[in-house]
Amino acid sequence: MSNDCIYLIDTFSLMFQVFHAIPPMTGTRGQPTNAVFGFTRDIMAMLNQKPTHILCAMDSPGEGTRNSVYEAYKANRDEMPDDLRPQIPLIKQVLEGLRIPAVQHEGWEADDVIATVARMATEQGLDVVIVSADKDLRQLIGPKVRIFNVRKGTYMDEQGLVDDWGIRPDQVIDYQSLVGDSVDNIPGVPKVGPKTARTLIEMFGSLDNILANADKAPGKKLSENLVQFADQARVSRELVTLNTQLPLELKLDDARVCDPDHAALLELFTDLGFRRLAAEMRDAVSSEDSLKAVERVVEVLTDVRQLQSATEALWRNAAEVTWSAGYAGNSPRDHHWTSVTFAFDDQKTFHVPLHGDGSSFGKLLDVITQQISSFSGTIITDDGKKLNHALLRRGLQLRGTLFDVSVVDYLLDAGERSHDLENVALRRAIPNPLLSSRTDAAPRQMTMFDDAPDEDAGRHDSRVHTLQILRPAMKNALEECEQVALYSDLEEPLIGVLAEMEFTGIRVDTNELQQQSRSAAERIELLTEQIYGEAGRTFNIDSPKQLSELLFDQLGLPVIKKTKTGASTDQEVLEKLSEVHPLPRMITERRHLTKLKSTYLDALPRMVHPDTGRIHTTFHQTVAATGRLSSSDPNLQNIPIRTDEGRQIRKAFVAGSDNQVLLCADYSQIELRVLAHFSHDQALLEAFRSGKDIHTAVAAEVFHVAEDSVTSDQRRMAKAVNFGVIYGQSPFGLAAALNIGKDEAAAFIQDYFERYPGVPTFCEKILEETLQTGYAKTIMNRRRAITGIRNTTGLNRNMPERTAINTVIQGTAADLIKLAMIRVHSRLKQSTLEAALLMQIHDELVFEVRHDQAEQLQELVAHEMKHAMDLDVPLEVDISTGINWLK
Repeated sequence: MSNDCIYLIDTFSLMFQVFHAIPPMTGTRGQPTNAVFGFTRDIMAMLNQKPTHILCAMDSPGEGTRNSVYEAYKANRDEMPDDLRPQIPLIKQVLEGLRIPAVQHEGWEADDVIATVARMATEQGLDVVIVSADKDLRQLIGPKVRIFNVRKGTYMDEQGLVDDWGIRPDQVIDYQSLVGDSVDNIPGVPKVGPKTARTLIEMFGSLDNILANADKAPGKKLSENLVQFADQARVSRELVTLNTQLPLELKLDDARVCDPDHAALLELFTDLGFRRLAAEMRDAVSSEDSLKAVERVVEVLTDVRQLQSATEALWRNAAEVTWSAGYAGNSPRDHHWTSVTFAFDDQKTFHVPLHGDGSSFGKLLDVITQQISSFSGTIITDDGKKLNHALLRRGLQLRGTLFDVSVVDYLLDAGERSHDLENVALRRAIPNPLLSSRTDAAPRQMTMFDDAPDEDAGRHDSRVHTLQILRPAMKNALEECEQVALYSDLEEPLIGVLAEMEFTGIRVDTNELQQQSRSAAERIELLTEQIYGEAGRTFNIDSPKQLSELLFDQLGLPVIKKTKTGASTDQEVLEKLSEVHPLPRMITERRHLTKLKSTYLDALPRMVHPDTGRIHTTFHQTVAATGRLSSSDPNLQNIPIRTDEGRQIRKAFVAGSDNQVLLCADYSQIELRVLAHFSHDQALLEAFRSGKDIHTAVAAEVFHVAEDSVTSDQRRMAKAVNFGVIYGQSPFGLAAALNIGKDEAAAFIQDYFERYPGVPTFCEKILEETLQTGYAKTIMNRRRAITGIRNTTGLNRNMPERTAINTVIQGTAADLIKLAMIRVHSRLKQSTLEAALLMQIHDELVFEVRHDQAEQLQELVAHEMKHAMDLDVPLEVDISTGINWLK
């Protein structure tokens, strides 16, 4: 039996769905495009399911055959929206570019086309997936026919129909003849709903039998209606019955999936303003051009003299090299090559295996290390940090510049979840060119992205070839998006900075962590006994179900909110319940300590490198869509600081030796300073220029105290208020955050915007620009695609609106801290200071320096951080030193 599958798409059904689901969008000429965009996105998602055939069915224009049967058929349909009508020809252009046939038949509807093609397909053994929300099509469900609901992402088969309607597919026509359909104005039989229809079908079977036995129907009124409206039921049956025998001039091979016309789609998507889709088509066009190249040759080099004679001149004269390597080692400190593969053109690749023992491999490693480290051109690769790690292990650094496709892809598509070479290639339609490579021995069958420790030259060449294909298209995309400076001035030099930070690591006092772990364990044990005592019995404190029973059933505490499984016992709920009973507070503290112990106190010692006594975290440059860095193994960004126990963890991060100290430099109120710069609000500008603390001033107003009486907790809460108001926090949310009345919160928001009128004006400007362009951008033109902007005014912001504003402010702050890191790192390289940048935590940089050089480092860091970016307000930096991160 054939495994072929055909997707049959109800074009107008899908078109209406996406038109109403996606906010208004406009193309480069102001034309409406939201339906085209949504339709294209959904069709391409279906193509990713790899059907062998696909077809779009369309209604024929004007009245059809069914109108001659029943004049009022679809008479209650609304007129097509004005913004949707001009998008239909554009959707047809998309289908032409995708080479998907759009089929219609005069006098008949898309459903009839689908019914006919479904019959043809099943007769030839194909599986059929019908893409529609039209319930009439349920009559076509069968062993090889399913219906796919795009919006819900669900399939309906025979059992699904039974579960939903309680009938079989062969009973759908009779069922709908009785029930009718208000959408299509199919009358049915009055007073017969789904339940009654099922009962009648169960009792009598077919519609004809039901009408013939109307007198036996349950209920006098039902019997009368079946008699009175029998002809209406028969007309309804004629209306709902789909025609499976249309004389279509179509062969199934006409619907076979084939390669799109990438060039035509590139032109169309560019005109429509679909930047990401246009980029995909542009890359695909580049791929097609690249694949026309001559056969590639891979030369495997296993001898030093062979390596030198074959490549030395190329290394000296080339402007760029494409580089891929196999790596071993789990820590940034341990990354080393198991093989390297490189090419200077698109015809020949060199592969050097380095995974063996003996002096020959050591000599090969010496030569290739010297070659890549001294190369002053552009290195095209996909993991520049690991390349730096491998060189740092041998005491060397790169001279050349990196074109890291993972980082470039992150700049072009910050919202994507993964930017590794495999995903970049897949999204940009790069094929696996493995078969175009020729080596002395045939490689074993595997994919180009296999992560196994394999040294197959063909596989590595395929990665090099993929990088070569990606490079020109992505370089052009950077230029078109005006992000060349963002990459070359910020992200590219940052790769080397992060690599050194990871390689250096930070020393951790494991004895301190063990002591804190013991203290936490004792406190957890004490809290456990206190909780049992307060509850009057033992129970599983970590069980949400048992905790819920205790709090709400036994103690009778109020239910704050519910989940699918019952009353919620999450952190927010427990904090509110702590106001009325002591037990939730104990549970909250126990949870906090338990998490600290397992996540940090017990886990961090296991992450200490045995050779260095340090933790070598990984900083992620391509994860956070705002441009911020994140870290893992361990996640240094998430070490809690709001509780004393959390802050104490920092005490375990110490200087490397007794004659060294840690220096911490933290930007002061940086995001509000960025806001002041962008908003040009005179009150904010003046406050920062005069050295006033914004958070303290707001805290004094909220808590009705003098500025010199504001506590640290009050200031922290005011800080949350500041950012909450800026990012569209509602009066309700602010009231909950501050435990004040909604009216008081609303008045505060109103007063805030009256005091700082530039802020709402700035927010509205950002939203208007995002709505028009489809993206928000930072001061350095870092972009983040955002859809769903609902309106540009008002206080209540939805998630896309908050995201847009957050991207501009937080993203610019991220640009700033990265620039500061690069400037400080460069100055340190030029100085004689024995100092190193170890960590970046949000707006804070942590350095290690000789004790007697701390003052010099402080001056250097302060100067570079304060002058990293030219804003309309001064940049202030808080700097402290100590033997550990806490002090």
